[in-house]
Amino acid sequence: MSSSTDVSSTTSSWQPDHLLDNYQLLTLELGPDPDGEDPITATLVRRSTRLSQNETVGAVLYVHGFTDYFFQEPLAEFFAERGYEFYALDLRKCGRSLGEAHTPHYTTDLAYYDVELNLALDRVVDEVGPDAPVLVAAHSTGGLITPLWLNRLRADDPARHARVSGLLLNSPWFDLQGKPILRSPVTTAVIKAVAAIRPLKVLPQEVSGAYGESLHESAHGEWAYDLVRKPLGGFPVTFGWLNAIRDGHAALHRGLDIGVPSLVLRSDKTYFGASYGPQSDSADLVLDVGQIAKWSGCLGNRVTSVPVADARHDVFLSVPRVRERAYREVEIWLSSISLPVDPTS
Repeated sequence: MSSSTDVSSTTSSWQPDHLLDNYQLLTLELGPDPDGEDPITATLVRRSTRLSQNETVGAVLYVHGFTDYFFQEPLAEFFAERGYEFYALDLRKCGRSLGEAHTPHYTTDLAYYDVELNLALDRVVDEVGPDAPVLVAAHSTGGLITPLWLNRLRADDPARHARVSGLLLNSPWFDLQGKPILRSPVTTAVIKAVAAIRPLKVLPQEVSGAYGESLHESAHGEWAYDLVRKPLGGFPVTFGWLNAIRDGHAALHRGLDIGVPSLVLRSDKTYFGASYGPQSDSADLVLDVGQIAKWSGCLGNRVTSVPVADARHDVFLSVPRVRERAYREVEIWLSSISLPVDPTS
């Protein structure tokens, strides 16, 4: 499919999703790729079963993390049961949007994602109506991308920003985990220098598959998902992409004003195990939860930060008793910011 210079259009009507039953997808044309990997598109996903007008109280727009795509059907059902039409966005070069010529998840500037985020938000508003509240939800790297986007929208596009009523973050990536030397000015300068010359160079690193093994049904988990789009050991990390992430971290640490109330969910502990073990199912194996707690206040006003005991990195993929606790925290928060928690409220 060729790319289009019209970045405000879709290439098709809603089509059956080839990954999930009872879901539909819509392809979004993004125009030329600033990083030179044309053609690029993004993919908006929604439930095939639509709510009636009387049932609908709002909508959710969900954004995935790195080495990730939307497959979390129980999350969609949770919101649908409470009257929210659910949409998920597979970003360029991710999940359903990943093409053979693409470097998975590759971008050199997180602001490039504004194109598909704006298109997706506009489509959601068109379908649910301008008065329905739209809640943006995001996980991990998506939890860095979306507040930066909302911060820019608030300043540069207040009319579009006004369509968003809240931000739900699930283990957002707010800083670079690991030893302090990895966050030092020297290391940051090295990353930036390599990114400027060889942005597609892959970082030399050993990647643990413990997190993927804790999730996927082929190993120790209960979840079925596509291992091509979400491999157990993750995709390689490039210098160009990591430099974009570190620029995003720096912007967050300087302080944002996303302009809407936010809920930040995270585990209560981190466990960086090299291999799967008993602790793998009751801790964040990917990020430092202390960093998430430290930087949550940088989102702006009206931030609610909640540790969920024994949660995994994706708190909504935790073991059943833990994810039910996480869902309950979402309900409490929705009520606290005066958003409906069910279609009859």
